[in-house]
Amino acid sequence: MLSVLVVTAVQAEADAITTALAPATPPAPGDPAVTTPVLATAAPASPAGRGDPAATAATVATQAPATPAGPPGPAGPGSHTAPVATGAPGHRGGAPEVTAVSGTVSFEVLVVGVGPAAAAAGTATALATAPYDLVVSAGIGGGFQPAAPPGSLVVADAIVAADLGAETPDGYLPVEALGFGRSVHLPPPDLTAHAAQALDALIAPVLTVSTVTGTADRAAELAARHPRAGAEAMEGFGVAEAAALHAVPVLEIRAISNAVGPRDRAAWRIGDALAALTEGFGKLVPVLNGWGDHG
Repeated sequence: MLSVLVVTAVQAEADAITTALAPATPPAPGDPAVTTPVLATAAPASPAGRGDPAATAATVATQAPATPAGPPGPAGPGSHTAPVATGAPGHRGGAPEVTAVSGTVSFEVLVVGVGPAAAAAGTATALATAPYDLVVSAGIGGGFQPAAPPGSLVVADAIVAADLGAETPDGYLPVEALGFGRSVHLPPPDLTAHAAQALDALIAPVLTVSTVTGTADRAAELAARHPRAGAEAMEGFGVAEAAALHAVPVLEIRAISNAVGPRDRAAWRIGDALAALTEGFGKLVPVLNGWGDHG
């Protein structure tokens, strides 16, 4: 089974993704091609205190739909199980929330917090404690216009740290020019192409920034420096750095909530972006099933 770690910044993004991976409508009885997630809830072994990563715990198991679900409890032999950590609103650093999916792919969805540092730390911790075959950085972000309008999807063919470098009198220098590291990670080209086709998404570089663009001048500067850029977000490069450290391939998917440029909260379409993220992950599952079989 292909084990996929999905990394998001905030709970709303994780909820949008898990909605796609565990649909509310049950499959028809006896359908062998679909499995039904069964959720069993249990109290934590000890009370959660300040900084405790889990306030409640649960187990998600897959079971064939022809077999009726029993009372909440541990999954049976052969089921895929893992803990779900749920903290207080805004809590970060818990264990992955797990959704089991039919076919050859299992997903774990992890909320790490905002920004490349939190993303790198959270992803590296997860990769150090369990084996994964693929990491997906996913969530909402800003789109460079007109290529990536609000409500659309972007699949990264390059994950770029857009502000990791130095300003000089002659312009910006990326960290490579300083001799101190790298500012670009490249996802697997075949997976990127297949995912973008299935999701009807733009294939383009996704820029990682520590400060979200809020002016026309900054948007123009980034577009001039990265003319193919499709989206801007805050976590992708941190996730990719952690994945590279563990030699795990990475993918980045962004649903566009706003245009990169002057900050205009009235124009944000976060609901549309989250809906696109849900729809996109529903279409991603068969792509990963095929990639897991032949990748």
